[in-house]
Amino acid sequence: MIKTTLISLLFSILLISSSFSAGSSDSGSSKTKTQYDMAVSHVKAAKNFEKKDKLKKAEKRYKKAQKLLLQSNKKFPNKADTLNYLGFTTRKLGDFENGEKYYLQGLAIEPNHVGINEYLGELYVATGRHNLAIERLEILKSCNCEEYDQLKAVISGEKVSKY
Repeated sequence: MIKTTLISLLFSILLISSSFSAGSSDSGSSKTKTQYDMAVSHVKAAKNFEKKDKLKKAEKRYKKAQKLLLQSNKKFPNKADTLNYLGFTTRKLGDFENGEKYYLQGLAIEPNHVGINEYLGELYVATGRHNLAIERLEILKSCNCEEYDQLKAVISGEKVSKY
């Protein structure tokens, strides 16, 4: 009787564990890239193309990234990082007005976002609004980060924005 009960118990455990493993897939589906992740890859590629002075290729990548970011923003709204890259790609494609809007939306969610403050400051320098760029620099002052140094150099004219 005890032997039969133990065998039944073991058999039940095997069946239960088999059914749980059948429901989970560990074949890498959790590593599927999101639209945001793909967009970031395109932005990085575009920056590399710019460094090599391959501006047409960079522009194509920025357009692809922007399209993916718009889709991501629609699916998952109010993400400061997504709005940062949307502002960046939009600005890189020459639309400063809408780029600024995306940056400001991101700052409404996360006022101390380091990337947005730097890029918005650079946009302000590019559009001749140095006083607003200095406001962004003040926000970055306590971050102890390269974004502060980068924006400071762009505002002072020591450097031209690399992006």
